[in-house]
Amino acid sequence: MIRTEALDRLPVRTAVPALRRALDDRGVAVLCAPPGTGKTTLVPLVLAGLTGEGPVRRVVVAEPRRIAARAAARRMAWLLGEQPGGRIGFTVRGERVVGRDTVVEVVTTGVLLQRLQRDQELAGVDVVIIDECHERHLDADTVAAFLLDVREAIRPDLRLVAASATTDAEGWARLLGDAPVVEAEGVSYPVEVLWAPPARPVKPPHGMRVDPALLTHVAATVRRALGEREGDVLCFLPGVGEIGRVAGQLAGVDAEVLQVHGRAPAAVQDAVLAGSSGGRRVVLATSVAESSLTVPGVRVVVDSGLAREPRTDHARGLSALTTVRASQAAGRQRAGRAGREAPGAVYRCWDQAEDGRLARFPSPEIKVADLAAFALQAACWGDPDASSLALLDPPPAGAMGAAREVLEAIGAVDGGGRVTERGVRMSRLGLHPRLARALLDGAREAGARRAAEVVALLSEEPPREYGDDLAAALRTARRGQDGYAARWKQEVRRLSSSLGSGSPGTGKGGSDDAAVGLVAALAFPERVARARGDGAFLMASGTGAELRDASRLRSAPWLAVAVADRPSHAASARVRLAAVIDESTALLAAGHLRVRGEEVRWVDGEVVARAVDRLGAVELAVRPLKQPDPELVRGALVEGLRREGPGLLRWTRDTEQLRLRLAFLHRVLGSPWPDVSDGALLAETGAWLEPELSRARRRADLGRIDAGQALRRLLPWATGEAVRLDELAPERIEVPSGSRIRVEYGGEQPVLAVKLQELFGLAETPRVAGVPVLVHLLSPAGRPAAVTADLASFWRDGYKAVRAELRGRYPKHPWPEDPATVPATRFTSARLKRS
Repeated sequence: MIRTEALDRLPVRTAVPALRRALDDRGVAVLCAPPGTGKTTLVPLVLAGLTGEGPVRRVVVAEPRRIAARAAARRMAWLLGEQPGGRIGFTVRGERVVGRDTVVEVVTTGVLLQRLQRDQELAGVDVVIIDECHERHLDADTVAAFLLDVREAIRPDLRLVAASATTDAEGWARLLGDAPVVEAEGVSYPVEVLWAPPARPVKPPHGMRVDPALLTHVAATVRRALGEREGDVLCFLPGVGEIGRVAGQLAGVDAEVLQVHGRAPAAVQDAVLAGSSGGRRVVLATSVAESSLTVPGVRVVVDSGLAREPRTDHARGLSALTTVRASQAAGRQRAGRAGREAPGAVYRCWDQAEDGRLARFPSPEIKVADLAAFALQAACWGDPDASSLALLDPPPAGAMGAAREVLEAIGAVDGGGRVTERGVRMSRLGLHPRLARALLDGAREAGARRAAEVVALLSEEPPREYGDDLAAALRTARRGQDGYAARWKQEVRRLSSSLGSGSPGTGKGGSDDAAVGLVAALAFPERVARARGDGAFLMASGTGAELRDASRLRSAPWLAVAVADRPSHAASARVRLAAVIDESTALLAAGHLRVRGEEVRWVDGEVVARAVDRLGAVELAVRPLKQPDPELVRGALVEGLRREGPGLLRWTRDTEQLRLRLAFLHRVLGSPWPDVSDGALLAETGAWLEPELSRARRRADLGRIDAGQALRRLLPWATGEAVRLDELAPERIEVPSGSRIRVEYGGEQPVLAVKLQELFGLAETPRVAGVPVLVHLLSPAGRPAAVTADLASFWRDGYKAVRAELRGRYPKHPWPEDPATVPATRFTSARLKRS
């Protein structure tokens, strides 16, 4: 029996007429409805015609998470007075509850992607609702793009709704072709915000690590909330590990402590969503509880302020979830959980001043995640570079390039990015392409059942108590009775079924440990790693990796690293899960990374020539080269010059002066006078260091190259300007005494350092390329007496003071009252008289 009263109380009902009109007129709509209004439960029932209004239509609702899909289906079935499997059903990975009468089916976005790849028409489906699209999960963005393609090309009758509690309505409306935006008013109760930062500063999160002091503070805040407020407490934490640690610190509280996350058993999830049976509850949850789900009885939210988002380090081949500060939008969503049924309160475990510095929205997954799975989906769709897909944010070119490399390496796409038959099969396994490769190739080498077992371990990382040894974790999962082991066994059955009984390699033998290592290496060939000693390894990607001190894997000669992360302050990755392998397994799994060839490099100040057999960055065998390729030697010498500078060549004082003169002319006159800075010289080695550079074989040979002779090759001989070098930037200037004084070109102005008496009679300052020189006037002993760029002004105003100061100190030298009337000289007065 339909629960009409419960349906009538849902606030979104007032927006239903406008939503119907929008879909009748345009076929697309954006529905904005605050949490608790019934958008996830009432709207699908109405559009399906199950509430007695309108014709019966088949509706598919896409949710971002399995827990949300199951909960939404159960809630809708309850509103109709039924059980899931009747007119309301759901399908998530590994679980399908539908019947022949199912009209509304709730699926995860991943399941819907698989369906679209198999049946682009979505035959029999009339309406698709993409729920919680504000979360910007990659699968949801991809589903929306594919559905818009379907509407445009083959199913203009397919109705599409983008629904969210808080979304970029304008962006989604624009993406859906200027779709109407329908807004529903929510009935939310006031939520008091209490700022509850830790008493002492805590370390910011990095990688997967969260400061234990913050978790202790969160647990204390939960205890405080239980003492100050009525009702159940919902506490948001970033991950399963943090939930477990806070749960341990809440032992003894006068409340039932429950844990809700994507890995929690369905029975536990159902119990949380069913509401309290009497006593108070503390629900510790990840971001799965931010939206889609209503947790009955919650009046208080405690928010740690942290979340987990995917990040990919393409340079090191590492992809993992990382802990980040939750966005302002997530904070609003979380706080709203306290006001769904009555006035409530939120305790925010950070300072109010920090709030304004938080990101407004979470990062779209397409901008930060590993895009290999997305790239394979796009290739299967017929758009390898995703350039024609309607996406709110385009995929970053670098991430797509890295994804293409992975797909080519595993045979999922060809050199042009087009999907192969193997790639199509991979895409239908419901796995990341890396794991799909491991399953298919691992089944051939190690047997279908064991390949499925290992891939199931890799697709959902085992709990930390299983340890870092993947083979040991397999044995633990086989005999385990915990929630993880149950999910693992279910996934093993699914993967084994997907391979089929006739899969090659089903009967292969060999040890479990060898099979585990092989499958892990097939999934992550860039992470096969050879020991460097003391628990340190080098991965084929070039990244260092380290095991914890207590790890039993420290003595392994080779590892297949399955899970690793690199803390922001660390040079090496930290291995969290790996399997022991041997060199032959590493070569089998990562053979496409093997390179044999000559390597000539500049190492520790010298040319080193070797014949190297390497697996990525891991050197397998090395021998010295007696007659290396001259071009490789030249490249190594150029690298040495770039690292250590042109000082490796032979420079005399005259050569240094020549370089300074050329630099001065380039600065003052520009072209055709050459740029002789280090960067310019090293960028044009062929223009000035040949043929000597090509004849050189080692560092000592560079030291024999005359840099002055080489520099003169850069002079503008072709234009005829080269002959004016001594005119424009003379090495020396003749002064009135007859001396030829060296000009120093190292500063902003050329400098002429000369004894004052040698300039008697010179009224104007000498110029070089039109620039007045800076005259350093020296005493008879060669010490600075005055500096001027205006000799006329000096003779008029400065000379008297210098004469008064120095004539008594140097009485043997001439100090006339009028220097313009006596000849310039290098000599003493007595010497002048004798001559």
